[in-house]
Amino acid sequence: MHGEYRCLRCGPVPPLHVPGHIGAEIMASVVERVAAGADPDGRPGMPLWCPWPLPTGWTLTGVAWAGDDRSGVRATAVACAGPAPLDGGPADLLFVAEEPGVGLGSRLAGLPGPDPGPEVAEALADPGPGHPERVPHAKIRVGGHPTPLWLVNSPTDRSAYAGEARGMWLHAIAWPASAGHLLAEEVVLHDLTEWTPPELVYGAPSPYLHGRA
Repeated sequence: MHGEYRCLRCGPVPPLHVPGHIGAEIMASVVERVAAGADPDGRPGMPLWCPWPLPTGWTLTGVAWAGDDRSGVRATAVACAGPAPLDGGPADLLFVAEEPGVGLGSRLAGLPGPDPGPEVAEALADPGPGHPERVPHAKIRVGGHPTPLWLVNSPTDRSAYAGEARGMWLHAIAWPASAGHLLAEEVVLHDLTEWTPPELVYGAPSPYLHGRA
């Protein structure tokens, strides 16, 4: 007997937990669950990266975590939605933090394998044309630190970036692909396990955390 999910391509993977709805009480419960896995020596645990302040008109639309009672939390995802930066249509953004080898960010980004390492290495060597157009590497602030994200070769219905923060993989995935231009603006990610702003506005549950990705 084992507690892992079984992926036909990747083998055992940590179980993914996605609340059916989102709101202040649900977020508080997930924050408590994720924060409980922090290192007792005081080193930071798994973060819940969320844009804060949220871009104008955006809401928080979902949260998820991967892991079990034996292994603890090994990945987290936060979803938000709002108007796209170019045409004002609907857009969705997911931010995933995970340990190496978990594969949640790669799955949502539509990448093969459990880690974006090969994609990031390719982007560093030759960024190539982005989609929908050649997109420069994004530079955002994560936990107060400038953090580069590299565009990776996701399916054309989305744009996906990958990088590193706190020694873990950080993924930013946007639908539609043009919504990735939001990352060219001044995006600041805050760890909700350190402080959850009471002013957070919650929206309808993200379809991308519930299997549409």
